[in-house]
Amino acid sequence: MEVARPVAAHPALAGLSVLERGWMSSNNIVIHAAPGEPGAVLVDTGHVMHAQQTVALLRHALQGRPLARIVNTHLHSDHCGGNAAVQRAFGAPITVPPGNAAAVAAWDTMRLSHGSTGQRSERFVHAATLAPGEHFVAGGRRWDAIAAPGHDPFSLILFDAREGVLLSADALWEQGFGVVFPEIDGVPGFDDVAATLDAIERLPVRVVIPGHGAPFADVAGALMRARERLAGFVQNPARHTRHAVKVLIKYHLMEERRVTRDALLRWLAATPHVVSLWQRFGAADSDSPARWGERFVDDLIGQGALARDGADVVDR
Repeated sequence: MEVARPVAAHPALAGLSVLERGWMSSNNIVIHAAPGEPGAVLVDTGHVMHAQQTVALLRHALQGRPLARIVNTHLHSDHCGGNAAVQRAFGAPITVPPGNAAAVAAWDTMRLSHGSTGQRSERFVHAATLAPGEHFVAGGRRWDAIAAPGHDPFSLILFDAREGVLLSADALWEQGFGVVFPEIDGVPGFDDVAATLDAIERLPVRVVIPGHGAPFADVAGALMRARERLAGFVQNPARHTRHAVKVLIKYHLMEERRVTRDALLRWLAATPHVVSLWQRFGAADSDSPARWGERFVDDLIGQGALARDGADVVDR
């Protein structure tokens, strides 16, 4: 079982619990209630496979105090997969970015990307939206919602200007940023990534709580590394394609833990994002998305991210 790891203390994190998760699940950030507030706010809920663990970690963090609200930075499966379970356990309403609201209401998993990536999710119901330019108060802090397109066109980052705390989701990690999903769909997204990084640089950030990985204070260094990574993708879009396919495969194995090689090839052939990328980048030199994707499976095995065990491919 995945275990949430402790994070280094930073003065600006007082009143927050950062449940740092493995890469299958996003970090869960608990903003504990200040006096007079109805309860804590939880930002992002991880993956559905870890939903019961998320509930247990949250119960431990809250110590019997109420949860007033769940806020999602964006609705990829690793950030909203625990929504339904947390809502059942605590009765807290869910707030989502407005660009996702119609897809949530209709539970259109293709528009939410869960279907197109071949990932699991559990339906939930949202009660409100949080748009860029709006804010909410939690933990005695004002959290401003800022548009952060690139990784996801509707993604938000949340900023507490008083303490300089940025909840950056997948817009900025200590060593980069998340896959640029619009590019997978054939929609330009690299310029949006650059604009989001510029927007972060203009903020007086003291500490970043990313969607994955430990909080960090070297914001300038993280921005430099992110821009270097982005420049490599812009100069060689095929590099981003290879990265994206490997991420999709690795994530599928994190969900399944073990699959036969034949089953994995069938999943590759049936996953819309993989098929779309093959049509644009792989059809000229491979006869199917499964055979094209098989090369990336072998690469991941060679890199030690996956392993062979007889006829099976297993996560590592």
